[in-house]
Amino acid sequence: MVAAAEWLTVPDLVDLLGLPQSRVRRLIEDRHLLAIRRDGILSVPALFIRDGAPLPELRGTLHLLADAVFSDDEAVQWLTDMDDSLGCSPIDALRAGRKTEVRRIAQALG
Repeated sequence: MVAAAEWLTVPDLVDLLGLPQSRVRRLIEDRHLLAIRRDGILSVPALFIRDGAPLPELRGTLHLLADAVFSDDEAVQWLTDMDDSLGCSPIDALRAGRKTEVRRIAQALG
């Protein structure tokens, strides 16, 4: 799982993205970002952000994982854990432009 220093809270995201809190929460509700509660605090892995915005490739992948009945915690775990078939974590593969490969694997999970 992602190390503690690599998590962003909603206030962190407000500052980083330059958006009001309501808009940040809407990004989470609309699954542009995925947040889980860590010690009671809603947090997003920092790897889900690139260039001051949610990683665009993330949203479709999150929908596939939801279709595969992954909880939010399970989806974050899957995205951040090493995947032998990818040779890296799925989020690292997404960040490297390997969206099709990641989504093919996510779809097969369902």
